[in-house]
Amino acid sequence: MNKDYYFCGIGGSGMMPLALIVQSQGNRISGSDRALDQGRTPEKFDWLRAHGVGLFAQDGSGVTSPDQTVIASGAIEDTVPDIAAAKRVGATILTRPQFLSQLFNASSVSVGVAGTSGKSTITGMVAWIMHHAGRKPTVVNGAVMKNFVTEDQPFASALVGGADNFVAEVDESDGSIARYNPTVAVVSNISLDHKSMEELRDLFGGFVGRAQTAVLNLDNTETAALAQQLQANGTSHVLTFALGEGDANIAARAILPLADGIQFELITPENTRTVRLKVPGAHNVANAIAAIGAVTALGVSVADAATALESFEGIRRRLETVGTSASGITVIDDFAHNPDKISATLKTLHAFDGRLLVMFQPHGFGPLKLMKQEFIDTFATLLKPDDILMMPEPVYYGGTTDRSVSSQHIAEGIRSAGRRAEALPDRDQCADLIVREAKAGDRILVMGARDDTLSHYAAEILSRL
Repeated sequence: MNKDYYFCGIGGSGMMPLALIVQSQGNRISGSDRALDQGRTPEKFDWLRAHGVGLFAQDGSGVTSPDQTVIASGAIEDTVPDIAAAKRVGATILTRPQFLSQLFNASSVSVGVAGTSGKSTITGMVAWIMHHAGRKPTVVNGAVMKNFVTEDQPFASALVGGADNFVAEVDESDGSIARYNPTVAVVSNISLDHKSMEELRDLFGGFVGRAQTAVLNLDNTETAALAQQLQANGTSHVLTFALGEGDANIAARAILPLADGIQFELITPENTRTVRLKVPGAHNVANAIAAIGAVTALGVSVADAATALESFEGIRRRLETVGTSASGITVIDDFAHNPDKISATLKTLHAFDGRLLVMFQPHGFGPLKLMKQEFIDTFATLLKPDDILMMPEPVYYGGTTDRSVSSQHIAEGIRSAGRRAEALPDRDQCADLIVREAKAGDRILVMGARDDTLSHYAAEILSRL
Protein backbone atom coordinates (compact mmCIF):
# COMPACT_ATOMS: atom_id res chain seq x y z
CA MET A 1 0.00 0.00 0.00
CA ASN A 2 1.29 3.46 -0.89
CA LYS A 3 2.22 5.64 2.06
CA ASP A 4 2.08 9.37 2.66
CA TYR A 5 5.48 10.90 3.54
CA TYR A 6 6.04 14.49 4.59
CA PHE A 7 9.65 15.72 4.53
CA CYS A 8 10.40 18.62 6.86
CA GLY A 9 13.43 20.22 5.21
CA ILE A 10 12.77 18.61 1.81
CA GLY A 11 15.18 20.86 -0.09
CA GLY A 12 18.21 19.81 1.95
CA SER A 13 21.09 17.99 0.29
CA GLY A 14 20.43 14.89 2.39
CA MET A 15 16.63 15.01 2.35
CA MET A 16 15.83 15.60 -1.31
CA PRO A 17 17.48 12.40 -2.64
CA LEU A 18 15.71 10.32 -0.01
CA ALA A 19 12.36 11.88 -0.93
CA LEU A 20 12.91 11.14 -4.62
CA ILE A 21 13.76 7.49 -3.95
CA VAL A 22 10.68 7.03 -1.76
CA GLN A 23 8.53 8.72 -4.41
CA SER A 24 9.88 6.34 -7.07
CA GLN A 25 8.50 3.45 -4.98
CA GLY A 26 4.97 4.79 -5.51
CA ASN A 27 4.56 6.76 -2.29
CA ARG A 28 2.99 10.20 -1.96
CA ILE A 29 5.50 12.94 -1.12
CA SER A 30 5.08 16.43 0.29
CA GLY A 31 7.15 18.70 2.47
CA SER A 32 8.35 22.08 3.64
CA ASP A 33 11.65 23.94 3.86
CA ARG A 34 13.03 27.09 5.45
CA ALA A 35 14.72 27.92 2.16
CA LEU A 36 11.33 27.83 0.41
CA ASP A 37 9.84 30.20 2.98
CA GLN A 38 12.83 32.55 2.66
CA GLY A 39 12.76 32.56 -1.16
CA ARG A 40 16.12 30.84 -1.60
CA THR A 41 16.87 28.48 -4.55
CA PRO A 42 13.38 28.82 -6.08
CA GLU A 43 14.34 26.74 -9.12
CA LYS A 44 14.78 23.67 -6.90
CA PHE A 45 11.30 23.99 -5.43
CA ASP A 46 9.76 24.73 -8.84
CA TRP A 47 11.29 21.46 -10.06
CA LEU A 48 9.89 19.53 -7.08
CA ARG A 49 6.39 20.93 -7.71
CA ALA A 50 6.64 19.99 -11.38
CA HIS A 51 7.46 16.43 -10.32
CA GLY A 52 4.40 15.95 -8.15
CA VAL A 53 5.72 17.00 -4.76
CA GLY A 54 3.32 19.04 -2.64
CA LEU A 55 5.05 21.97 -0.95
CA PHE A 56 3.87 23.87 2.13
CA ALA A 57 5.08 26.68 4.32
CA GLN A 58 6.94 25.39 7.35
CA ASP A 59 4.07 26.44 9.61
CA GLY A 60 2.44 23.09 10.33
CA SER A 61 -0.23 23.46 7.64
CA GLY A 62 1.05 20.47 5.66
CA VAL A 63 0.79 17.98 8.53
CA THR A 64 -2.86 17.13 9.08
CA SER A 65 -3.27 13.36 9.38
CA PRO A 66 -2.13 10.54 11.68
CA ASP A 67 -1.57 8.50 8.50
CA GLN A 68 1.35 10.72 7.51
CA THR A 69 4.95 9.80 8.29
CA VAL A 70 6.95 12.94 8.96
CA ILE A 71 10.67 12.75 8.14
CA ALA A 72 12.72 15.44 9.86
CA SER A 73 16.23 16.47 8.87
CA GLY A 74 18.88 16.63 11.55
CA ALA A 75 18.73 20.44 11.56
CA ILE A 76 15.02 20.54 12.44
CA GLU A 77 14.19 21.31 16.07
CA ASP A 78 11.12 20.19 18.06
CA THR A 79 9.92 23.79 18.15
CA VAL A 80 9.37 23.81 14.37
CA PRO A 81 5.58 24.01 13.74
CA ASP A 82 5.60 20.96 11.44
CA ILE A 83 6.90 18.77 14.26
CA ALA A 84 4.45 20.26 16.76
CA ALA A 85 1.63 19.57 14.27
CA ALA A 86 2.81 15.98 13.77
CA LYS A 87 2.70 15.38 17.53
CA ARG A 88 -0.71 17.01 17.76
CA VAL A 89 -2.34 14.84 15.08
CA GLY A 90 -0.50 11.66 16.06
CA ALA A 91 1.59 11.30 12.88
CA THR A 92 4.66 9.07 12.96
CA ILE A 93 7.89 11.07 13.26
CA LEU A 94 11.23 9.70 12.05
CA THR A 95 14.55 11.46 11.68
CA ARG A 96 16.24 11.25 8.31
CA PRO A 97 18.97 8.91 9.69
CA GLN A 98 16.33 6.62 11.20
CA PHE A 99 14.48 6.40 7.91
CA LEU A 100 17.53 6.10 5.65
CA SER A 101 19.11 3.43 7.84
CA GLN A 102 15.90 1.38 7.67
CA LEU A 103 16.03 1.41 3.86
CA PHE A 104 19.78 0.80 3.86
CA ASN A 105 19.70 -2.13 6.27
CA ALA A 106 16.79 -3.77 4.42
CA SER A 107 18.88 -4.08 1.23
CA SER A 108 20.61 -7.40 0.57
CA VAL A 109 23.85 -5.62 -0.44
CA SER A 110 24.76 -2.23 1.02
CA VAL A 111 27.76 0.07 0.71
CA GLY A 112 28.14 2.75 3.38
CA VAL A 113 30.66 5.51 2.69
CA ALA A 114 31.90 7.38 5.74
CA GLY A 115 34.79 9.65 6.77
CA THR A 116 35.54 13.25 7.54
CA SER A 117 36.25 14.11 3.89
CA GLY A 118 35.56 12.60 0.48
CA LYS A 119 32.24 10.88 1.26
CA SER A 120 30.16 12.42 -1.52
CA THR A 121 32.83 11.88 -4.17
CA ILE A 122 33.51 8.27 -3.19
CA THR A 123 29.75 7.61 -3.08
CA GLY A 124 29.43 9.09 -6.58
CA MET A 125 32.37 7.04 -7.84
CA VAL A 126 30.95 3.80 -6.40
CA ALA A 127 27.56 4.65 -7.92
CA TRP A 128 29.06 5.27 -11.37
CA ILE A 129 31.17 2.09 -11.32
CA MET A 130 28.22 -0.06 -10.24
CA HIS A 131 25.93 1.60 -12.80
CA HIS A 132 28.60 1.05 -15.46
CA ALA A 133 28.81 -2.63 -14.41
CA GLY A 134 25.04 -3.09 -14.75
CA ARG A 135 24.42 -3.51 -11.02
CA LYS A 136 21.55 -0.93 -11.01
CA PRO A 137 22.32 0.56 -7.59
CA THR A 138 19.98 2.75 -5.61
CA VAL A 139 22.07 5.65 -4.33
CA VAL A 140 21.55 8.37 -1.72
CA ASN A 141 24.28 10.99 -1.92
CA GLY A 142 24.70 14.35 -0.22
CA ALA A 143 25.53 16.15 -3.46
CA VAL A 144 24.65 16.17 -7.15
CA MET A 145 26.44 13.46 -9.17
CA LYS A 146 27.25 14.99 -12.56
CA ASN A 147 27.19 11.67 -14.43
CA PHE A 148 23.52 11.24 -13.62
CA VAL A 149 22.37 14.78 -14.39
CA THR A 150 19.88 15.05 -17.23
CA GLU A 151 17.58 17.82 -18.41
CA ASP A 152 14.75 16.18 -16.48
CA GLN A 153 16.91 15.33 -13.44
CA PRO A 154 19.08 18.40 -12.73
CA PHE A 155 19.31 17.60 -8.99
CA ALA A 156 20.82 14.12 -9.33
CA SER A 157 21.83 13.53 -5.73
CA ALA A 158 19.79 10.32 -5.87
CA LEU A 159 19.84 7.40 -8.25
CA VAL A 160 16.78 5.17 -8.40
CA GLY A 161 17.86 1.60 -9.10
CA GLY A 162 16.95 -1.86 -7.93
CA ALA A 163 16.27 -3.10 -4.42
CA ASP A 164 19.34 -5.35 -4.19
CA ASN A 165 22.20 -2.80 -4.14
CA PHE A 166 22.01 0.27 -1.91
CA VAL A 167 24.83 2.84 -1.73
CA ALA A 168 24.69 5.72 0.76
CA GLU A 169 26.83 8.46 2.18
CA VAL A 170 26.82 7.90 5.95
CA ASP A 171 27.20 10.75 8.43
CA GLU A 172 29.10 10.65 11.71
CA SER A 173 28.48 14.27 12.70
CA ASP A 174 25.17 13.49 14.44
CA GLY A 175 26.14 10.00 15.59
CA SER A 176 23.70 8.35 13.16
CA ILE A 177 26.49 6.21 11.66
CA ALA A 178 25.76 3.85 14.56
CA ARG A 179 22.46 2.86 12.87
CA TYR A 180 23.99 1.35 9.71
CA ASN A 181 24.91 -2.29 9.18
CA PRO A 182 26.79 -2.28 5.86
CA THR A 183 27.91 -5.12 3.66
CA VAL A 184 30.88 -2.93 2.74
CA ALA A 185 32.02 -0.05 4.98
CA VAL A 186 34.32 2.56 3.45
CA VAL A 187 36.13 5.04 5.72
CA SER A 188 38.17 7.62 3.83
CA ASN A 189 39.74 9.34 6.84
CA ILE A 190 38.99 10.37 10.41
CA SER A 191 39.86 13.80 11.77
CA LEU A 192 38.41 16.41 14.09
CA ASP A 193 35.22 17.91 12.65
CA HIS A 194 31.95 17.84 14.65
CA LYS A 195 32.81 15.52 17.55
CA SER A 196 35.76 14.69 19.82
CA MET A 197 38.30 12.15 18.57
CA GLU A 198 37.27 9.71 21.30
CA GLU A 199 33.64 9.80 20.13
CA LEU A 200 34.71 9.46 16.50
CA ARG A 201 36.86 6.41 17.22
CA ASP A 202 33.93 4.68 18.89
CA LEU A 203 31.50 5.54 16.07
CA PHE A 204 33.77 4.54 13.20
CA GLY A 205 35.01 1.46 15.05
CA GLY A 206 31.46 0.20 15.48
CA PHE A 207 30.61 0.97 11.85
CA VAL A 208 33.46 -1.04 10.35
CA GLY A 209 33.07 -3.79 12.96
CA ARG A 210 29.52 -4.47 11.76
CA ALA A 211 30.56 -4.75 8.10
CA GLN A 212 31.44 -7.88 6.16
CA THR A 213 34.27 -5.93 4.49
CA ALA A 214 35.95 -2.73 5.65
CA VAL A 215 37.79 -0.53 3.13
CA LEU A 216 40.28 1.65 5.01
CA ASN A 217 42.88 4.32 4.25
CA LEU A 218 46.42 3.54 5.45
CA ASP A 219 47.51 7.15 4.81
CA ASN A 220 45.33 8.38 7.69
CA THR A 221 46.61 7.55 11.17
CA GLU A 222 43.16 6.91 12.62
CA THR A 223 41.88 4.66 9.80
CA ALA A 224 45.21 2.80 9.70
CA ALA A 225 44.78 2.07 13.41
CA LEU A 226 41.25 0.81 12.70
CA ALA A 227 42.60 -1.52 10.01
CA GLN A 228 45.20 -2.91 12.41
CA GLN A 229 42.58 -3.42 15.10
CA LEU A 230 40.17 -5.24 12.76
CA GLN A 231 42.92 -7.45 11.35
CA ALA A 232 44.00 -8.37 14.87
CA ASN A 233 40.43 -9.19 15.93
CA GLY A 234 39.41 -10.88 12.68
CA THR A 235 35.95 -9.29 12.94
CA SER A 236 35.81 -8.06 9.31
CA HIS A 237 37.60 -8.69 6.06
CA VAL A 238 39.85 -5.66 5.53
CA LEU A 239 40.85 -4.05 2.22
CA THR A 240 43.35 -1.21 2.52
CA PHE A 241 44.29 1.60 0.15
CA ALA A 242 47.05 4.22 0.12
CA LEU A 243 48.96 6.68 -2.01
CA GLY A 244 52.54 5.60 -2.71
CA GLU A 245 54.48 2.47 -1.88
CA GLY A 246 53.54 0.33 1.10
CA ASP A 247 51.49 -2.61 2.28
CA ALA A 248 48.07 -1.50 0.98
CA ASN A 249 45.95 -3.88 -1.09
CA ILE A 250 45.25 -1.07 -3.57
CA ALA A 251 47.75 1.74 -4.10
CA ALA A 252 48.43 4.68 -6.38
CA ARG A 253 51.82 6.06 -7.33
CA ALA A 254 53.40 8.29 -10.01
CA ILE A 255 50.64 10.88 -9.51
CA LEU A 256 50.73 13.52 -12.25
CA PRO A 257 48.51 16.64 -12.11
CA LEU A 258 47.03 17.53 -15.51
CA ALA A 259 45.26 20.62 -16.78
CA ASP A 260 42.04 18.59 -17.12
CA GLY A 261 42.39 16.15 -14.22
CA ILE A 262 45.03 13.84 -12.82
CA GLN A 263 46.87 10.66 -13.84
CA PHE A 264 48.30 7.88 -11.69
CA GLU A 265 49.50 4.29 -11.68
CA LEU A 266 47.01 1.94 -10.03
CA ILE A 267 48.74 -0.93 -8.25
CA THR A 268 46.92 -4.10 -7.19
CA PRO A 269 48.28 -7.58 -6.40
CA GLU A 270 47.34 -8.64 -9.93
CA ASN A 271 48.90 -5.86 -12.02
CA THR A 272 49.69 -2.18 -12.55
CA ARG A 273 47.74 0.08 -14.92
CA THR A 274 47.66 3.77 -15.76
CA VAL A 275 44.42 5.59 -14.87
CA ARG A 276 43.46 9.09 -15.91
CA LEU A 277 40.73 10.94 -14.00
CA LYS A 278 38.78 13.99 -15.13
CA VAL A 279 38.66 15.32 -11.55
CA PRO A 280 41.79 17.05 -10.17
CA GLY A 281 43.82 16.58 -7.01
CA ALA A 282 45.66 13.83 -5.16
CA HIS A 283 42.68 13.61 -2.79
CA ASN A 284 40.58 12.41 -5.74
CA VAL A 285 43.15 9.74 -6.47
CA ALA A 286 42.64 8.55 -2.89
CA ASN A 287 38.86 8.72 -3.40
CA ALA A 288 39.18 6.66 -6.58
CA ILE A 289 41.18 3.83 -5.02
CA ALA A 290 38.75 3.79 -2.07
CA ALA A 291 35.87 3.34 -4.52
CA ILE A 292 37.77 0.59 -6.34
CA GLY A 293 38.25 -1.21 -3.03
CA ALA A 294 34.52 -0.99 -2.30
CA VAL A 295 33.35 -2.39 -5.63
CA THR A 296 35.95 -5.15 -5.86
CA ALA A 297 34.61 -6.39 -2.51
CA LEU A 298 31.31 -6.88 -4.40
CA GLY A 299 32.90 -8.73 -7.30
CA VAL A 300 33.44 -5.92 -9.83
CA SER A 301 36.80 -6.31 -11.55
CA VAL A 302 39.57 -3.75 -11.07
CA ALA A 303 39.72 -3.30 -14.85
CA ASP A 304 36.01 -2.50 -15.11
CA ALA A 305 36.18 -0.15 -12.12
CA ALA A 306 39.19 1.75 -13.54
CA THR A 307 37.54 2.07 -16.95
CA ALA A 308 34.37 3.50 -15.40
CA LEU A 309 36.31 6.00 -13.29
CA GLU A 310 37.97 7.48 -16.37
CA SER A 311 34.54 8.79 -17.42
CA PHE A 312 33.54 9.97 -13.93
CA GLU A 313 32.54 13.64 -14.26
CA GLY A 314 32.68 14.57 -10.59
CA ILE A 315 30.37 15.98 -7.95
CA ARG A 316 28.70 19.38 -8.09
CA ARG A 317 30.49 22.04 -6.01
CA ARG A 318 33.65 19.95 -5.68
CA LEU A 319 36.31 22.17 -7.27
CA GLU A 320 33.77 23.04 -9.97
CA THR A 321 34.88 25.64 -12.47
CA VAL A 322 32.11 28.20 -12.88
CA GLY A 323 33.82 29.96 -15.77
CA THR A 324 36.65 32.23 -16.88
CA SER A 325 36.22 35.93 -17.61
CA ALA A 326 37.38 37.65 -20.79
CA SER A 327 40.26 39.07 -18.77
CA GLY A 328 41.48 35.60 -17.77
CA ILE A 329 40.13 35.32 -14.20
CA THR A 330 38.70 31.90 -13.28
CA VAL A 331 35.92 31.41 -10.70
CA ILE A 332 35.75 28.07 -8.84
CA ASP A 333 32.92 26.83 -6.60
CA ASP A 334 33.84 24.37 -3.83
CA PHE A 335 32.17 22.63 -0.88
CA ALA A 336 35.28 22.67 1.35
CA HIS A 337 34.31 23.64 4.88
CA ASN A 338 36.56 21.80 7.34
CA PRO A 339 40.37 21.89 7.62
CA ASP A 340 40.89 18.58 5.77
CA LYS A 341 38.74 19.58 2.81
CA ILE A 342 40.19 23.10 2.69
CA SER A 343 43.70 21.64 2.74
CA ALA A 344 42.93 19.29 -0.18
CA THR A 345 41.44 22.14 -2.23
CA LEU A 346 44.29 24.59 -1.65
CA LYS A 347 46.96 21.96 -2.37
CA THR A 348 45.22 20.99 -5.60
CA LEU A 349 44.93 24.58 -6.83
CA HIS A 350 48.48 25.50 -5.83
CA ALA A 351 49.80 22.71 -8.07
CA PHE A 352 49.32 25.32 -10.81
CA ASP A 353 50.38 28.95 -11.07
CA GLY A 354 48.10 31.82 -10.14
CA ARG A 355 47.07 33.81 -7.10
CA LEU A 356 44.03 32.70 -5.08
CA LEU A 357 41.29 35.06 -3.91
CA VAL A 358 39.31 32.95 -1.44
CA MET A 359 35.84 33.68 -0.07
CA PHE A 360 35.25 31.15 2.71
CA GLN A 361 31.81 31.20 4.35
CA PRO A 362 31.94 29.06 7.53
CA HIS A 363 29.08 26.60 7.87
CA GLY A 364 28.33 27.41 11.50
CA PHE A 365 29.58 29.03 14.68
CA GLY A 366 29.97 25.62 16.36
CA PRO A 367 32.61 24.30 13.93
CA LEU A 368 34.53 27.60 14.19
CA LYS A 369 34.74 27.20 17.96
CA LEU A 370 35.61 23.48 17.83
CA MET A 371 38.31 23.85 15.16
CA LYS A 372 39.47 27.44 15.64
CA GLN A 373 43.19 26.65 15.74
CA GLU A 374 42.94 24.03 12.97
CA PHE A 375 41.30 26.58 10.66
CA ILE A 376 43.98 29.16 11.45
CA ASP A 377 46.83 26.68 10.96
CA THR A 378 45.43 25.34 7.67
CA PHE A 379 45.04 28.74 6.02
CA ALA A 380 48.27 30.15 7.49
CA THR A 381 50.23 27.17 6.17
CA LEU A 382 48.63 26.78 2.72
CA LEU A 383 47.86 30.34 1.62
CA LYS A 384 50.72 31.86 -0.33
CA PRO A 385 52.00 35.38 0.45
CA ASP A 386 50.01 37.03 -2.35
CA ASP A 387 46.77 35.06 -1.75
CA ILE A 388 43.87 36.81 -0.03
CA LEU A 389 41.27 35.16 2.23
CA MET A 390 37.91 36.86 2.85
CA MET A 391 35.45 35.56 5.47
CA PRO A 392 31.91 36.75 6.21
CA GLU A 393 30.20 35.61 9.39
CA PRO A 394 29.06 31.94 9.43
CA VAL A 395 25.85 30.89 7.71
CA TYR A 396 22.95 30.97 10.18
CA TYR A 397 19.31 29.95 9.59
CA GLY A 398 17.94 30.09 13.12
CA GLY A 399 18.11 28.15 16.36
CA THR A 400 20.34 28.58 19.38
CA THR A 401 24.09 28.79 18.97
CA ASP A 402 27.25 29.89 20.77
CA ARG A 403 28.76 32.84 18.91
CA SER A 404 31.87 33.20 21.07
CA VAL A 405 34.20 32.44 18.11
CA SER A 406 33.59 34.37 14.89
CA SER A 407 35.23 34.84 11.52
CA GLN A 408 37.11 37.79 12.98
CA HIS A 409 38.98 35.47 15.37
CA ILE A 410 40.08 33.21 12.51
CA ALA A 411 41.20 36.13 10.33
CA GLU A 412 43.21 37.65 13.20
CA GLY A 413 45.04 34.38 13.78
CA ILE A 414 45.89 34.04 10.09
CA ARG A 415 47.14 37.62 9.87
CA SER A 416 49.37 37.09 12.90
CA ALA A 417 50.99 34.22 10.98
CA GLY A 418 51.86 36.58 8.13
CA ARG A 419 49.10 35.88 5.61
CA ARG A 420 46.41 38.25 4.36
CA ALA A 421 42.94 37.56 5.75
CA GLU A 422 39.92 39.85 6.04
CA ALA A 423 36.77 39.31 8.12
CA LEU A 424 33.91 41.32 6.62
CA PRO A 425 30.31 41.78 7.83
CA ASP A 426 28.74 39.91 4.92
CA ARG A 427 29.61 38.14 1.71
CA ASP A 428 28.44 41.00 -0.52
CA GLN A 429 31.31 43.07 0.86
CA CYS A 430 33.60 40.10 0.23
CA ALA A 431 32.45 40.08 -3.40
CA ASP A 432 33.10 43.80 -3.74
CA LEU A 433 36.66 43.33 -2.48
CA ILE A 434 37.23 40.36 -4.79
CA VAL A 435 36.08 42.30 -7.85
CA ARG A 436 38.32 45.26 -6.92
CA GLU A 437 41.36 43.04 -6.36
CA ALA A 438 41.02 40.50 -9.19
CA LYS A 439 43.40 40.64 -12.13
CA ALA A 440 44.34 38.43 -15.07
CA GLY A 441 45.57 35.00 -14.03
CA ASP A 442 43.87 35.03 -10.61
CA ARG A 443 41.60 32.23 -9.47
CA ILE A 444 38.61 33.17 -7.32
CA LEU A 445 37.57 30.38 -4.97
CA VAL A 446 34.14 30.36 -3.31
CA MET A 447 34.11 27.85 -0.43
CA GLY A 448 31.44 26.77 2.04
CA ALA A 449 28.71 24.28 2.90
CA ARG A 450 25.05 24.21 4.02
CA ASP A 451 24.14 27.02 1.61
CA ASP A 452 22.93 26.25 -1.91
CA THR A 453 23.04 29.95 -2.81
CA LEU A 454 26.86 29.91 -2.86
CA SER A 455 26.74 28.60 -6.43
CA HIS A 456 24.61 31.59 -7.45
CA TYR A 457 27.02 33.84 -5.58
CA ALA A 458 29.99 32.42 -7.53
CA ALA A 459 28.15 32.93 -10.82
CA GLU A 460 27.34 36.53 -9.87
CA ILE A 461 31.01 37.26 -9.16
CA LEU A 462 31.91 35.87 -12.59
CA SER A 463 29.31 38.14 -14.21
CA ARG A 464 30.87 41.19 -12.54
CA LEU A 465 34.41 40.55 -13.78
